Amino acid sequence: MRIPHPLPLLSLSLTCLTFVAQAEPIALGSRLELLTDEMLVAEIRGDLDHHLHQPEPREVVLTADAPWEGNTSGYFTLFQDGDLYRMYYRGWAHDPATQRELRSEVTCYAESDDGIRWRKPELGLHDFEGSKANNIILRDGDAVHNFTPFKDTNPNCPPESRYKALGSAAEKSRHGLIYFRSADGIHWVRDRSEPLIVAGAFDSQNLAFWDGQRGEYRAYWRIFTDGVADGREWKPKGFRAIRTATSRDFLTWEPHHDVQYAEGVPDQHLYTNAVLPHPRAPHLFIGFPTRYLPDEGHRVEPVLMTSRDGLNFVRHAAPVIPESAPADRKGNRSNYMAWGLLSLPGKPDELSVYATEAYLGTTPGRLRRFVYRLDGFVSLRAPVDGDGGEMVTKPLTFTGDRLVVNVKPLSEAGSVRVALLDESGKALPGFSLEDAVPITRDATGAVVAWQSQPDLAALAGQPVRLRIALREADLFSIQFTSESQ
Repeated sequence: MRIPHPLPLLSLSLTCLTFVAQAEPIALGSRLELLTDEMLVAEIRGDLDHHLHQPEPREVVLTADAPWEGNTSGYFTLFQDGDLYRMYYRGWAHDPATQRELRSEVTCYAESDDGIRWRKPELGLHDFEGSKANNIILRDGDAVHNFTPFKDTNPNCPPESRYKALGSAAEKSRHGLIYFRSADGIHWVRDRSEPLIVAGAFDSQNLAFWDGQRGEYRAYWRIFTDGVADGREWKPKGFRAIRTATSRDFLTWEPHHDVQYAEGVPDQHLYTNAVLPHPRAPHLFIGFPTRYLPDEGHRVEPVLMTSRDGLNFVRHAAPVIPESAPADRKGNRSNYMAWGLLSLPGKPDELSVYATEAYLGTTPGRLRRFVYRLDGFVSLRAPVDGDGGEMVTKPLTFTGDRLVVNVKPLSEAGSVRVALLDESGKALPGFSLEDAVPITRDATGAVVAWQSQPDLAALAGQPVRLRIALREADLFSIQFTSESQ
């Protein structure tokens, strides 16, 4: 789906462009840059726009069919931990006709070696109907509704707190998010009796993580846009929305800020957020908030949002997993995105995300895997049968001796060419579009080449611009690297 481009279309000469000098070039270094926003863009010309991509559905990876699980299981969290993949989720069941609770909530654990085949280990921790042969890690208390853990990669984190989690307090008198910790990801203890965060509406998948890029913890949780505090309880009013805060010690979270969007983005109910640093480009935040549509049968659909500072997000209107994706996604809350973005063994050119289906129906809830092309969330697209277009970047500096791009031609005529310009817009010798070798194959890591093989490393550290010409092709990302990497 095409996203209208907000920048004016400017006429570009084929040989030389003229720009007003920028104060400071973007220090790109060897950082991977996804084309999810306008940060790099100085000008765009021709038939070229941002295009939102949807992940492709794959297999069901888990069915909540154990006696302690059921058709309202949900709030799945997945992350990689060394060679192991971990999953945490709520087990719950209701009568589909009356919506009456059939059994109380529990928190469950599963694990996998490949992110596709998941096992539910018999942990022996909690009794269910006279047996401890189950995968329950929490029950009967705080956080069982929405226990959301992560592995803390803070180098100063003590071993007994290597795994942390937030979950809502069970008692209204202690309204807020409770902190749990664990040394092994299986055995959990509540660290403090009082909640860490109390201003919010926490009936959602609220989360936190260590942001290694910025050296701080960051949390995201649900609020109401016009909610008011009455003692320790949050009175809902307005739209469901997202609030964030940072912390140095995971205990004090101030100040709080409501997530912001570009002017003109409408207020909509966002029930979850699923925000995390992009694992390959941790300076970028990727989020999959679930849009809740209470006037349309309480249905939900995940959307995409991205940010560079964790507060100001670009949020896309179209769903990334529509109701038409298989199967049982229509109706009451049957299409939530799980929290997690995984790279799986033997699949270097894709990223896996997961979403729920079959909620509050006659069958147990399920979790299905979906696949993105590597970094394939949003592209700059020159559509088929169009005239093509060009994008020129702002001035930037880089390190390395080669430029790698993630491209996909959309037809036999599809191609991508890259030129290097000086800061004023003049093509550098040997690096013009006429010198560029067209990239005509689908590749997540195509090395850009020029006919005379000029020395790219000689330009490292100098302000340059990229001029990228696309014809019937998608461009997803760029990165300067070294051949040795």
